[in-house]
Amino acid sequence: MAQSEDAAASAQDAEVRTAMERLTGGDPTILDPVVLAIQRYGFSPSAAMDAWKETRGLQSAIIDDAGAVSYRELVPRLRAIAAGLDRRGHGYRASIGLLCRNSRHFVEGLCGALQAGCDVVLLNTSFAGPQLLEVVEREGIGGLICDPDFIAGLDLGALPCYTTGDGGYTTGEGLGSFERLDAIAYEAVGAWTPPPQAGRTIILTSGTTGTPKGAQRGTLDAVDRAANSLEQLDILIRLGFRVGQRVLVAPPLFHAWGLKLLLSTLSLGGTLITHARFDPTTILSSIERFEVSVLGLVPVMLQRLLAIPDAERKRFSMESLESVVVSGSALPAALAHRWMDAFGDTLHNLYGSTEVGVVSVASPHDLRTAPGTAGRAPRQVSVRVLDAQARAVPQGQSGRIFVRTSNLFDRYTGGGGKEVHEGHMATGDLGYLDSDGRLFVEGRSDDMVISGGENVFPLEIENLLFGHPDVAEAAVVGVPDEEFGHRLRAYVVQLPDGSLDESAVKEYVRTHLARFKVPREVVFLEELPRNPAGKVLKRLLTYPESD
Repeated sequence: MAQSEDAAASAQDAEVRTAMERLTGGDPTILDPVVLAIQRYGFSPSAAMDAWKETRGLQSAIIDDAGAVSYRELVPRLRAIAAGLDRRGHGYRASIGLLCRNSRHFVEGLCGALQAGCDVVLLNTSFAGPQLLEVVEREGIGGLICDPDFIAGLDLGALPCYTTGDGGYTTGEGLGSFERLDAIAYEAVGAWTPPPQAGRTIILTSGTTGTPKGAQRGTLDAVDRAANSLEQLDILIRLGFRVGQRVLVAPPLFHAWGLKLLLSTLSLGGTLITHARFDPTTILSSIERFEVSVLGLVPVMLQRLLAIPDAERKRFSMESLESVVVSGSALPAALAHRWMDAFGDTLHNLYGSTEVGVVSVASPHDLRTAPGTAGRAPRQVSVRVLDAQARAVPQGQSGRIFVRTSNLFDRYTGGGGKEVHEGHMATGDLGYLDSDGRLFVEGRSDDMVISGGENVFPLEIENLLFGHPDVAEAAVVGVPDEEFGHRLRAYVVQLPDGSLDESAVKEYVRTHLARFKVPREVVFLEELPRNPAGKVLKRLLTYPESD
């Protein structure tokens, strides 16, 4: 058994090297040390950064609102933070929370704690105090790394807190004990000892339909580590990544999509460019100023950038931009085409989830020729569409989407998991595969509305409404109805010059879809409620009194 596992790992290592040759252009001075790091540690930025420190140490690893930090500066700082945390009891398998906006401090807190062996829980920066404390208690968090402005008003008891940056913080009764991350790193320079294993990252689910839950993954063995590396590299090749690029990451880094972009950039020796808050004009300015090659967004950010007047957009050069990659929520076909018509066919869409990882990638060609597709599965990934009895459905027929990747989560930290059938885990979504193997996602199974005995997928209606020239965005939900069980309600945000009324919206849907898909009610809003990652919080639309 051991020999067969060794042979499998060796074969996959060879494939990893071939994939890395595509990303590096075959330059052995770059290729050899990074492949060695991947083979030893898997697709890990902490491991890869050691190689980059030697081969391109003066290159900027991170550019944020405070400026730039090089690989040569960053790597020893991460080790000093790790040693400082370990000295304070936050070492191997300790749990520590990270509450930071997009900046170098997020990277320092994350990678420093992982190198101390901590399990790091990524906390949503929009959490209200009670929700944050609930997560801290449920996840067993024993310490908190945070930006200082999050502290005010929190009753943290005796929880140790380590504040980032140079900002002040408030101390007082009930506010816990505070130290600056800089201080504990300064006293521990040169004292780092590697833990038995690096820590694990625990990502919270988005919480769009309820309380966020921690998704935990186990440690990969040699075979799984090689398979995971090959899978991740194939995804990056499809998205247009190469070694050493400048990548602007706009989504929150605590979100699965923002985190993936961060890890991918640093693992490939690139420069991560990020800002604490999303501002469309700042994004365009940074693309020009830093000659950004890859731009990472969520779909609503595409909308915000397209909303900038043409004259304002054209002030900035986007010639350096080679690839725009989006994920995090459904990408309407009309939005994809609108973006590519304005900026060129460089748009890629990635579909996946916190629990299962990446399921499929859609290229610009896919988005043009098969509007609405989520794309094709990467290498090492298997997608099945099954019926209620877990039987495969015919091509083109809708069913439940199951996926097998090397990155499936183990369980929720509070207990429980996802349904698994023959190694394939349920995504919670419904969809179908076309004759070319492209996946189409029709919506979440718990979003499906049964109205008058008919099954309705809100996503289909939302995508239709988004294609209307007067609509900026739309969301459709099912609300309880005594006669029909549920009735459809559409929430519509119009463009500034839009002139729609309720009857016009209903007629537009009636013209394009079956009668039972026409919303019974239409509500016009200034904006849709969203979480920091851009997902619409439908629970606030269906049950507005719940929050």
